[in-house]
Amino acid sequence: MEIEAEIKKWGNSLALRLSGAMAEVPDFSVGTKVCVSISKDGLVIKKAVKESKKLNLPYSEKSLLRGLNPETVHADELAILSEAESGS
Repeated sequence: MEIEAEIKKWGNSLALRLSGAMAEVPDFSVGTKVCVSISKDGLVIKKAVKESKKLNLPYSEKSLLRGLNPETVHADELAILSEAESGS
């Protein structure tokens, strides 16, 4: 789809009003974050892509859980009781 529009003055800036299909087709609304690519030929406006906050960690979840079972999962947290604590 191609729509002809006119750039207008808005304060000390230039503005392009997104109305009708220019806002409806890409589902733009007030507050939509966009990415504007600028070249000598013009502008391309696209919805901003949310970056996933995926961390690049040295270990995978699978490798960290390898060898764990219900009996060993908290073995490192088990207390070793002294004779006084055990009542022996």
